[in-house]
Amino acid sequence: MHRPDGSRLLAIALLVLAPIAVFAAMVAADRRFGAPGRGLGYVVRIKLPPVAGEIGLPQVRGPLDASRPLVVIDAGHGGHDPGAGAGAVREKTLTLALAKALRDELLAHGGIRVALTREDDSFLVLEERAGIARRLKADLFISIHADSATAEGASGATIYTLSDRGSNENAARLAEFENRADTVNGVELGGQSGDVNAILVDLSQRDSRARSASFAELVLREGQGLVPFRERSMQSAAFVVLKSADLPSVLVESGYISNPVDAARLTSSQGRKAIATTLARAVRVYFARQSEPGAGAGAEATGGGAAATGAP
Repeated sequence: MHRPDGSRLLAIALLVLAPIAVFAAMVAADRRFGAPGRGLGYVVRIKLPPVAGEIGLPQVRGPLDASRPLVVIDAGHGGHDPGAGAGAVREKTLTLALAKALRDELLAHGGIRVALTREDDSFLVLEERAGIARRLKADLFISIHADSATAEGASGATIYTLSDRGSNENAARLAEFENRADTVNGVELGGQSGDVNAILVDLSQRDSRARSASFAELVLREGQGLVPFRERSMQSAAFVVLKSADLPSVLVESGYISNPVDAARLTSSQGRKAIATTLARAVRVYFARQSEPGAGAGAEATGGGAAATGAP
């Protein structure tokens, strides 16, 4: 049998002992420098974030009486999704300012509870926005946005309700743009479930759609002389943020950031006040009508069972 010579045995020994020597040096260094008083065998515990689940619900402001109507206001876009616009005027900033102005206007007159889907520059997927309204058992959901157009002369606000198809080509284009808010580099962040698609054909949604249309008409009426409208009639489109809400809901395009006149109006305190006043008046009239005898299924059917409080 061939026996290895001394040099080969030494090489094998070094190969075996070298890792042990390195490990021993690491332990010594650990004792001296890395973790005083701990040495071999200590454990470092790192607190990990909780497993993702439902996001927390926002604060509900206004009367403590839970029977009072609740309006959830959604400021479109946010976080890494700036929305329309460029430079100093970005949709996500503008919509948050408008949402807060509407909240303050409603609270100033009392009788109505209000919650915002976001109160800072945070990102929410579309289904989370309407999901907040449903979990809070809101009576009305208002999503606020601002548009941008390449065509010259595009200006004014537009109010939309849910439809399987757009009421015109512009409505379909806008819905396609807004629905892309749930994608980053082409990756879907909040996919629709089969239940969401079923909502569109569920006969029980007819009542919610009728109420949405009723509120949209009130916005157009109350905004006369206060807010310039691009369309003098209610529009409809397949917005994801409205599809997920099985309660009366509208999407308000407050104007065109790409239009200098609209941009100046929307970023001014007077312009925000005009939109807030218009929507707040429409909200109060809407709930007053819901409380009238024979007003269809009544406010209870919308989720909150709220009584109206004082029309203007």
